[in-house]
Amino acid sequence: MRPPESRLEEAIGLAQAIDLEVVHGECAKVNRPQPSTLLGSGTVEALAERVEESEATLVVIDHALSPVQQRNLEKAFGAKVIDRTGLILEIFGARARTREGMLQVELASLTYQKSRLVRSWTHLERQRGGFGFLGGPGESQLEMDRRMIGDRIIKIKKELEEVRRTRGLHRKARAKVPYPVVALVGYTNAGKSTLFNRLANAGVFAKDLLFATLDPTMRQVTLPSGRKVILSDTVGFISDLPHGLVAAFRATLEEVDAADIILHVRDIAHIDSEAQKADVHEVLSDMGIDPESDDRVIEVLNKIDALDGDSRAAVLVQTGRNPRAVAVSALSGEGIDDLDRLLDERMNAHRQVVDLTVGLDDGAALAWLYAKGEVLDRRDDDERAHLHVAIDPADLARFEKRFQAADRQQAAR
Repeated sequence: MRPPESRLEEAIGLAQAIDLEVVHGECAKVNRPQPSTLLGSGTVEALAERVEESEATLVVIDHALSPVQQRNLEKAFGAKVIDRTGLILEIFGARARTREGMLQVELASLTYQKSRLVRSWTHLERQRGGFGFLGGPGESQLEMDRRMIGDRIIKIKKELEEVRRTRGLHRKARAKVPYPVVALVGYTNAGKSTLFNRLANAGVFAKDLLFATLDPTMRQVTLPSGRKVILSDTVGFISDLPHGLVAAFRATLEEVDAADIILHVRDIAHIDSEAQKADVHEVLSDMGIDPESDDRVIEVLNKIDALDGDSRAAVLVQTGRNPRAVAVSALSGEGIDDLDRLLDERMNAHRQVVDLTVGLDDGAALAWLYAKGEVLDRRDDDERAHLHVAIDPADLARFEKRFQAADRQQAAR
């Protein structure tokens, strides 16, 4: 359970992530949620005075609000009111860049709006970032009716299915290469994109903001052994993320489910690091991945550069005892070599690296090796291909039985 002050800090961070100026923030105790306003009458009156004094035009309630509660609070405050879901969707709408990301966010937005009949199709026009929950163009346009929203939802779902089908084809293509996939997951602002850039020498947007990354990004990375992998960055998780929004990002999360290794990036210097870990584990468990027992999951304890001496020493002792954990600073690069070595070890844990020679005219044998193993290096002469291959022992035995035994029989004739 997070302390209220920590939840407040996170809510302020969410608002600042889309450049809102926060003039006041406070924790309100709710003994018994009121059906009409969520908050008690005294709290509503006190907040109304705060809104008037500060001349605020927007109030964010870090909790789910029913449409009735939202309307009643707007009347009481004389200002626009949005809840946690609306704020997160506003951020997602402002940040999504790829077609897939936009479709996913729009689906979540329309599902959220359906009960509220929110005002316009403004978000489809992309005249500004976000979805117009905060006001902006089109405020006075006619409300969307349920039929229009329902039709659009059906259309988006069909388009997303096509996106998922395409992503499935891409995964099959990668499987034929084959390059293993390493997926980064973690709480928002844990440093995933910074780590991604460090490992991949990429220029992905990475900033000290909540939800800095919304669209899946992939890069090829070469590990110290020469093995190539596909590194995949994903949207960050957050506590109390609406199920509808998680479902909308199912296509992104499918990359995690299909990954060969899952790097759970944690902000180990954050006061709520353990609670954030629990939130990520909950989402992974919902996907059918058990973070405690699934051998694919590696904990990357990030931001050790932000720890004091004693805390840092304790983290290093912890990771030293855990073969599925490593301490790093994605910002400074400390520990990255250890992470690279760990990835190499895990990738090669069930494989052996062998040198094989195959005739250039034996296309079936070459294709089989590329499909079942990973060709780390290849040198061709006039008649033969000399390959350096990482392959499972069982597959190597099958290869020798199927192809090299045939070669020996042919040579004996």
